[in-house]
Amino acid sequence: MMFKKTIPLALASVVALSASSSAVAFIPQTSSSIISNRPIALRSTIEGDTDAILPAFETKDEYTAYLQKAGKLPDGFAVGTAKGTFVSVEAPALGPLPIKATVIHLTEGPAESWAAVFTSNRFPGCPVKVGKARLAEGKPIQALVINNKVSNVCPGGDGVAAAESVCAAVAEKLNLAGGASSVIPSSTGVIGWRLPAKELAEDVVPRAIEALQSDSAYSAAEAIMTTDRYPKLRSKTLSNGVRIVGVAKGAGMIEPNMATMLGYLMTDAKIKRDSLQAMLTEACNKSFNSISIDGDESTSDTVVAIASGLKDLDSEDEFKEALFEVCEGLSADLVRNGEGTGHVIRVNISNFPGSEYDARRMGRHLVNSPLVKCAISGNDPNTGRIAGAIGSFMGKFFPTESVDKMSLTLGGRTIFNNGQFVLEGDAVEKELSGHMADAQLGEHDDFPKHQKFVEIGVDFGGEGSNVIVLGSDLTKEYVNVNADYRS
Repeated sequence: MMFKKTIPLALASVVALSASSSAVAFIPQTSSSIISNRPIALRSTIEGDTDAILPAFETKDEYTAYLQKAGKLPDGFAVGTAKGTFVSVEAPALGPLPIKATVIHLTEGPAESWAAVFTSNRFPGCPVKVGKARLAEGKPIQALVINNKVSNVCPGGDGVAAAESVCAAVAEKLNLAGGASSVIPSSTGVIGWRLPAKELAEDVVPRAIEALQSDSAYSAAEAIMTTDRYPKLRSKTLSNGVRIVGVAKGAGMIEPNMATMLGYLMTDAKIKRDSLQAMLTEACNKSFNSISIDGDESTSDTVVAIASGLKDLDSEDEFKEALFEVCEGLSADLVRNGEGTGHVIRVNISNFPGSEYDARRMGRHLVNSPLVKCAISGNDPNTGRIAGAIGSFMGKFFPTESVDKMSLTLGGRTIFNNGQFVLEGDAVEKELSGHMADAQLGEHDDFPKHQKFVEIGVDFGGEGSNVIVLGSDLTKEYVNVNADYRS
């Protein structure tokens, strides 16, 4: 086998089963979720699915081959992509700039069952406005169109009309009976620029439609990227053959609230729309809302789940677990692929004296601390910064709650207990620094070499909420990327 497996002990029996049998089984074994510390039922990973925890990869080609193999589309879907160029009205001196369009088409007819969650940013992109209107109308959807490079947020001119014109071009080219209202648009990229609607509608989108194919979602995972260093794709097949495939993009402006950056989940399951919406909302709260790269919520955050309805669903519980696994995997991939990310931080919060929502807020406060981020970037176990960030949050938002029983761990070693740090000697210092160094990634890596984390545990004692939050460190590369983003 060309991939190096990095599988936690809790998963070993499940993966061993899949290696010895080609059957697909729903296995009611429980373990902690990668993201949310929620007990999940683990299924065997079959060939053609991504692993719940990705293997280690030696080369970009290995990673690409793995995703391509796992990217088989569910029945009833086709995707197509195309490249083009445009000149920004706002910054013409930059000259011709590249832009990509992606079209996802439901080949067997419009879908009654689809769900979406959008950003809560008060300056949402025009495609978000259109998407929210489509969701409120509740009409069937038969296509999605996504462009990168320009986010169509608060532009000069009529951004909603521009987004609708691209939808109309998709509907006309595909001869959709529902017209433009059966198409959901998404845009990502520079904020404030006008969408090059003419170039998209007349050139790039028609060529993307001509390139439609029903084999793999991998091309869509590639085409929706902006500053992403590599594509993100997750897939899962249920015991009766129902399939879920998800792709996502996002590397900066990532602290979602009620959505992801851009994410698209495709399934051939026959499922009621209300059930799909409820599952998607919960999945987003447990995954994408539990991550942060830089603390900035995007104006374009969108996640859409759409079902072709071509296969009966034997178990909604099994479907829900698979949907959660796909979303949790994609959210972890987004953090690992963050702009300039050198370490992924995983904070396991136990017994927080408040709601899960507030526990996630505290986790994001911790991973967003510039001092904590910089210390981890340098493999410096400056543990006082961790305690300081937690104390700052509790003092501001939970000033009456006791922290006397709080304990902290780093890399599994207790570093704080009963109001005192437990740090004794050079050996401990080297151990903690070594834990960080072992989880380090290359800031310029164009594939994920491993799935390791800098592990921080925060236990408040007693009883309370349990969550897991992911974050990233802060490196010079993050500054370099965002100092020269538009070009």
